[in-house]
Amino acid sequence: MKKDPISYINQQREFIFQTYQELHQLAEPSWEEEKTSNYIRKLLVNAGLKVQTFEGHFGLIAEIEGDNSEVIALRADMDALVQEVDGVVRPNHSCGHDAHSTMVLAVALALVKSQQTLKHTVRFIFQPAEEKAEGALKMMEEGAMRNVKFLGGIHLRPAIEIPFNRAAPAILHGSTVSLKGIIKGLQAHAARPEQGNNPIEAAAFLIQAIRQIRLRDDHHYSIKITELHGGVAANLIPETVNFTFDLRAETNETMDKLIEKAQHTIQKIAELTETEIESSLVEFSPAAIKNSKAMELGKRAIISVLGKENFEPVCNSPGAEDFHFYTLKNPEITATMIGLGCDLAPGLHHPKMTFNHEALIYGTQILTKLILEADQKQW
Repeated sequence: MKKDPISYINQQREFIFQTYQELHQLAEPSWEEEKTSNYIRKLLVNAGLKVQTFEGHFGLIAEIEGDNSEVIALRADMDALVQEVDGVVRPNHSCGHDAHSTMVLAVALALVKSQQTLKHTVRFIFQPAEEKAEGALKMMEEGAMRNVKFLGGIHLRPAIEIPFNRAAPAILHGSTVSLKGIIKGLQAHAARPEQGNNPIEAAAFLIQAIRQIRLRDDHHYSIKITELHGGVAANLIPETVNFTFDLRAETNETMDKLIEKAQHTIQKIAELTETEIESSLVEFSPAAIKNSKAMELGKRAIISVLGKENFEPVCNSPGAEDFHFYTLKNPEITATMIGLGCDLAPGLHHPKMTFNHEALIYGTQILTKLILEADQKQW
């Protein structure tokens, strides 16, 4: 007998809370999400969904077949951070991926158990390695975006961004990348510095030059030194210094300009100091691409669950998210990530991060409404 999926979710509160607690305890690093993946797969298979697994990683794709081959999809991330917690370095879910997987899994179960008639095939993407900014790219290689017309996601937000019991139809993350490099000078005894070429001094010049970078751009950007390693003895000029600069920009276009300026500056400092400087860009995440059509769907879903008074127009975040690779590589799709207010404190990636678990219920309801709204569209 067909049921209302929102009512079904309310009836499954304790199951949703239990699922979250079990996923939280399974915390596994990027590319090592075996137990997490098996847990999710078992629940999906037992509910009757078709589940696809892959060699070489633990990502999953599950589907509920609709009346046509066009696909609307939800994405969740599964990996945990590795960080020090109470003096022990271990995997820890301080970014909310356990909550995201719980909610997307609960949507899949609610749609099946309530026997919804769907026009479109609904795909559920459980991806690895978001924290490495590599999981979305891998899932696209596996065909996760084949025939996808709409993609939705969700992310817990700190209380300073969105209050509890409120939600936004889009999180506008910026772009981020790490610029890593090595400066090679010439070793010498500290008593005879003229016989060497000190890469630490070159690094000092580089840091000051990077700090002077200015763009003719209306969008926010930043570049700052985050790592500097060099020297092994007090009486020795070292041969090399390693550095990392953190680059952030509000848009992908601004990031392109910032990278160009930074690389040009590195080249000039190498010439000025007569050192060799090799550099590379790693851990790139693109900025969000604002999609008004997707945001309208998100708005309707949020208001239907939380009411107009609890609707936030948008969530601007200085952080990064590999979800946005899906839209960067597939600009034709309609996509958005819901920002979920949940009383999260002290903050994302804090080892003691906590949130109000009641948000798991209305977050699941919002995602379910989002899929049902998307299913009514002609894509």
